[in-house]
Parts: sequence; structure tokens; C-alpha cells
Amino acid sequence: MKKFAILVEDLYQVLEVWYPYLRLREEGIGAVLVGTGAKKEYKSKEGYPAQEELSIKKAKTGDFLGVVIPGGYAPDILRRHLKVNRFVRDLYKEGKIVACICHGGWVLVSAGILKGKKATGFSAIKDDMVNAGAEFLDKEVVVDGNLITSRNPYDLPAFCRAIIKQLRKG
Repeated sequence: MKKFAILVEDLYQVLEVWYPYLRLREEGIGAVLVGTGAKKEYKSKEGYPAQEELSIKKAKTGDFLGVVIPGGYAPDILRRHLKVNRFVRDLYKEGKIVACICHGGWVLVSAGILKGKKATGFSAIKDDMVNAGAEFLDKEVVVDGNLITSRNPYDLPAFCRAIIKQLRKG
């Protein structure tokens, strides 16, 4: 079965994890919650639990079609883990889908993959993304090669459609 990683850490934005997770499963893609390995269960900002299905320490890019980086405050924790940044960077370099929404752009900054790319994200991290070399566009979804970005939970339908469209191309 084809697999797609969905990164998870404490204080994740609940819709930005579960909407893509379930939508990808509807398409027959094995969505997998990949955590930092700090614990087995992570809580959303609202306290909703997500069970780690795979630790980033055991994740291999060859096993995945791509990754979803959700927002909330989780990206500020995720980006502190070198293995997370390397996993995202390696998937990107391998031409696999790197899909990021809201504050997830912080991980793109730390992974070093925004230079010369068109992207969007939550307005509060615009300066971070621009300083990392991105051309920031205020649009519900921006697709630049294998990089797919969106601004906030209201953009989830367009975000997931873009991921699925890209998967069908490949």
C-alpha cells in the first residue's frame, strides 16, 4: 500500500492533521502519523489525542509518497528535530510531495527548501518564509513543483485536492 506521512507533535492543529489523514485514506493511501518519538501520544491544541504510528527515527523516505506538515504550534517543536528536517528535505529532493499548511512553514524554513519557491502559509510566519527565500503568495493553495502550501484550516479542501491531484499525476 502507498503511504503518506503526516507529522504530529503536541499542540498540533486538529483539523490540519485529521482532515488530510482521513481524506488520503479515502483515496486508498495509507496515511501514517509520524511523531518525533518523544512519546506515543500527542495532544492537539484542544487536547485531542493522536497516536504515533511511526517514529521519525524509523521513517525512511523510500517508504513514502510524501508528507503533510500541519500547523498549530507543533511545527515549532517539530523543527527542533534534525531528523524531521532531514526527512522533509530528503522527500523534497527526491521529488516527492511536501505539503504544508498554516504554521507548518516553519518546518520548511528549518529544512532549507524555500529558496526560490512560491509558497504560502499563515500570515504570522510570512516574514520567516520570505527571509528563507520564498516568494510569499496570499492564496488558498500554492503549488510549486512538488511543494504544496496553504494558509489555514479554511483552505483544507483546496489543499487536499492539490495533494490528490499531484498523487494522480505520479
